[in-house]
Amino acid sequence: MTDNKMNFDELIDSITPEIYENMKRAIEIGKWPDGRRLTKEQTENTFEAIIAYEHHHVAEQDRTGFIDRGSKAEGEVCVTNDDPQPVKIK
Repeated sequence: MTDNKMNFDELIDSITPEIYENMKRAIEIGKWPDGRRLTKEQTENTFEAIIAYEHHHVAEQDRTGFIDRGSKAEGEVCVTNDDPQPVKIK
């Protein structure tokens, strides 16, 4: 395991629910709580941290980007909507 990997894992483990909510909000509005705009790199890193945090602490159906594919009963036709839908961060 590399130092970078250990540092990332330690960082994810140190995220509190409050920090997680602040990061999600920052991604949603493009700004940190103090009003500074997120850079492209901060946006990418924050998304990665949110996804990693959710993998360990959030139920799959409640994770960012989760798509409920449901299950098809026998004989049921699966209807898809090909129109793009906005992604909502819970």
